[in-house]
Amino acid sequence: MSTTMSAAQATADATGRPTIQVYNSLTRSKAPLEPVTPGHVGIYLCGPTVYDKAHIGHMVGPVIFDTIKRYLTYCGYQVTWVVNVTDVDDKLIKRSAERGISMSQLAEEMTQDYLDNLAGMGVDGIDHMPKATESMDAIIAFTAGLIDKGFAYEVEGDVFFDVAKDPQYGKLTNRSVDELQGEGGGAAAKKRSAADFALWKAAKQGEPAWESPWGAGRPGWHIECSAMSKLLLGETFDIHGGGLDLVFPHHENEVAQSECLHGAPMAKVWMHNGLLRASAAAGKVGGRAEREAGEAGDQGAADDAGADIAAATAQKMSRSKGAGGLADQIAKFGGEKIRFCLLRTHYRSTVLFGEEALEESGTGLETFYRFFKRFERVTGGSFYELAPATTRAAGAFDAGDDALLATVADCRQRFLAAMDDDFNTGSAIGDLFELVRTLNKFVDQENLEGAGKSDAAKLATLTQGATTLRELAGILGLFRAPVDAGGGASDELVGKLMELFIELRTAARKNKDFAMADKIRDDLANLGVTLEDRPDGTDWTIG
Repeated sequence: MSTTMSAAQATADATGRPTIQVYNSLTRSKAPLEPVTPGHVGIYLCGPTVYDKAHIGHMVGPVIFDTIKRYLTYCGYQVTWVVNVTDVDDKLIKRSAERGISMSQLAEEMTQDYLDNLAGMGVDGIDHMPKATESMDAIIAFTAGLIDKGFAYEVEGDVFFDVAKDPQYGKLTNRSVDELQGEGGGAAAKKRSAADFALWKAAKQGEPAWESPWGAGRPGWHIECSAMSKLLLGETFDIHGGGLDLVFPHHENEVAQSECLHGAPMAKVWMHNGLLRASAAAGKVGGRAEREAGEAGDQGAADDAGADIAAATAQKMSRSKGAGGLADQIAKFGGEKIRFCLLRTHYRSTVLFGEEALEESGTGLETFYRFFKRFERVTGGSFYELAPATTRAAGAFDAGDDALLATVADCRQRFLAAMDDDFNTGSAIGDLFELVRTLNKFVDQENLEGAGKSDAAKLATLTQGATTLRELAGILGLFRAPVDAGGGASDELVGKLMELFIELRTAARKNKDFAMADKIRDDLANLGVTLEDRPDGTDWTIG
């Protein structure tokens, strides 16, 4: 073990699991994660309403919580992660009618699109994806329980939650009932108070409906998540997640109905991620800049959490504001680049997203891709075939008196400390940049692409450092497999054209026509192609 010890190591619990500080939107402060059941973490993330194809905004929460699950698992926790699917809703009913298909057919089609996009983003850690239409018994029983306890009332087949009966209503947004705007619509006249919200909606002609004690109908939006989370995680579970735009009314109403029914907290921690905002660029990528952005985002997000949620929601990037075409974006940019872009900032910060920001993320990723190629040239082995540690304890190693490994160990501890501090992926990515720069510098200093290539001890040291890089990147869901450039025959043509350009440039340099050689290099750079001159030839990368 390196002699460097992080604060997280020093405060690890008796089981060896670290103390992880998590920001709670309810208390507006950080506190150590203390699961309901020691060693087990239950997470519920509000999923999509599947009336249309997924857009990039639908991926922010899943990418963040996929990363959180990876880290908690790495730290020794058993994690159960639930993401619901709302497959009955006014929007589904309207859209299916417009398309002349059944609501279930539309929901099935759009759910598959959502799943395909999750796979493209590398999100594969979801344990349960309950659907509202498959949870009707639980939803009806939940609603009946609230009526029996006096927290809900029925009027002509509609059932409403009576917010006046809940003295803590508004605690998540820190506002009084008078400050909270209730649901409107045709049922408003039936309510005792404008702030009351629907638990069950009486059937309308031609709409899907289920039988209930109050007649045929369908559930309200909020009751679905309360019922499904209880069904799979229990009355009180560890983490409830979602976007900042869901704090009100959705999560406020979930808290009210769940806690009134059970007389216990619904979730120990409420985690809300920042929203997307369209932007040309997100700023410089890599190292100190990345880490400082993560730290600044953490502080800014903490301030925003108790401020004006409506203002943040008004600026969010949604389908109506150009957030569509996710499948096309994944095909164009690649899921890894989009995932990297989303993780560059602290999860509670606003994510600046756009094509230029994605291109900048691609530039940052090329730093790593070039090292992977270099590692293979030096060692003869693939970076992607390294077998990294899958647990925090297994990843620790004794650096001894090796200067490089001591630096690698320090980078690893900084990375873990960042993740222990409210899952600060922005800062952690900065540590990955520092690590890859350290490894590149070692290759240069030891001339491992030249005379030093035969030094087995140096190669072993480099391999240990690269293995740690893969270990840490895997926590973020990055560099799990070689990026598939795609393109088939067109890629082969591009490769041959690049060989031709490199040959022409080499000939120009040999003839001392340096102006032409520089023009070829610079024009290719303007097209997004980077040339890298090495002792054994010239390599090229796109991005």
